[in-house]
Amino acid sequence: MERGGSLKLHLGSAGLAAGLLCLAIVAPAVAAPSNVTVRVEGVADTLVGEGAFTTTTTPVNKRGQGDCSGTSAAGALERATAGDWDGTYNSGFASYSVDRIRSESYDFSNPNGDYWAFWVNGRAATAGVCSVELQEGDSVLFFVDRCFDAQPPDYACKNAPVRPLELTAPRSAQTGTPVVVSVATLDGNGGSSATDGARITGPGLDATTGPDGKATVTFSQPGQVALKATKPGSVRSATETVGVAAPGQPVPQSPSPVARDTAAPVARIRGIRNGQRFKRRKAPRTLRGTVTPDPSGLRAVKLSLTRSAGGRCQLYSPSKERFRRSRCGRRVSFSIGDRQAWSYLLPKRLAKGRYVLDVIAVDKVGNRDKLARGRNRVVFFVR
Repeated sequence: MERGGSLKLHLGSAGLAAGLLCLAIVAPAVAAPSNVTVRVEGVADTLVGEGAFTTTTTPVNKRGQGDCSGTSAAGALERATAGDWDGTYNSGFASYSVDRIRSESYDFSNPNGDYWAFWVNGRAATAGVCSVELQEGDSVLFFVDRCFDAQPPDYACKNAPVRPLELTAPRSAQTGTPVVVSVATLDGNGGSSATDGARITGPGLDATTGPDGKATVTFSQPGQVALKATKPGSVRSATETVGVAAPGQPVPQSPSPVARDTAAPVARIRGIRNGQRFKRRKAPRTLRGTVTPDPSGLRAVKLSLTRSAGGRCQLYSPSKERFRRSRCGRRVSFSIGDRQAWSYLLPKRLAKGRYVLDVIAVDKVGNRDKLARGRNRVVFFVR
C-alpha cells in the first residue's frame, strides 16, 4: 500500500460520497486461493461464526450482474454463506454493494442508514468487496453499521458509527483461580481503546468491564469455555475459547488443535539491489517488495530508511514525510500495512547520499523476520 490518505470505496461499506466520485478504478491483480476466516454479525445475532474457509478461483456472480474473483472478499463471503447473500453490481466501480446476507437486508434506500460494512484484519476496507483481494491468514468481518445517511454537501455521517469489540482472554486457566480478560473497541484504522461497560458472558460466567476495559472472571467448571463480549451500539466480539483445567490436571485440548506457527514471514526488497548506485534523476521514489504467505496472517510490514551524507546521519520520518537528523546507526521502523505485495511512495526522489533500507515482516502471532543483507536489508547510493 502507498503513502497518503485512502479513498473510501466500499460500495456498501463506505460513504455515499465515494459512489459519486468519477474515478477510473483499476481492477486488482487476482490473488492465489488462500486460507482465511470469515465472520458475519447481524444486528441481533451472529449469522456466520468465525470459520475457516479457502477461497477459490471460481468467479462470483450474483444474478448475472457482473463477475468478481473468487479470491476476493466477495469470494470469501460466497464460501462462508454458501452463496446466501445478494448485492447490486456497480460497473463503474467493478464491485457489488452488499445488500443482503442471509436473513438480514440493508440496501442504500434503508431509512435508518444501516448498511453492511466489512473490515479486513481489524481495519475498515478501503475498496469494494470485489476489489479487496485476500491473502493467507486474512480475517474478514461483515457487520451492520449505521453511518450511511450522509447527505450533500459534506456527506458527513450523521449517526454514531458502530464499531467491533475485541475480546482478549488467556488461552488456559484453572478452576477457582481468577483471571483477567479485557475488551477493546477497534477504530477501523488499526487502533483500539479500552471499553468500559462491556458484558463478558460464557457458561456460568457474567462479568462487566471497568473503565480500563478489564474484568476478573473465575471459572467453576473444567473444559473448553467459550466467551463473548457485547455492548449496546457495538459489534459483538469473536468467540474466545479458554481451556480450563482443575488444579493439577492438564489443560483440555480444543477439538481441532492447530499446529503452532513458529516460522516468521520472509520479506524481500524488489527493485533495489544491495550496493546499487543511482544517478540523482533516477533515484528511487517508490520502495516495494514482497512477503511470503504466512499461515497466521501478516500483522504488519515495517520499514526503516536512513541516510548519511557529509558526515551526518538522518532518519526518514513518515509523519513529517522528510528526513530528520539522527544518531548514526539508529533505526526506527514504521508500519505500512499488512499486504504481501507492499509498496511505499516517498514524497520525492531521494537526494545524494548513502541509504540503508530495512524491511521487517511480523505475523499475527508475533513471529518476526530477521534482517539479511541483500534480501530485506539493502545498502544503496545516490550520486
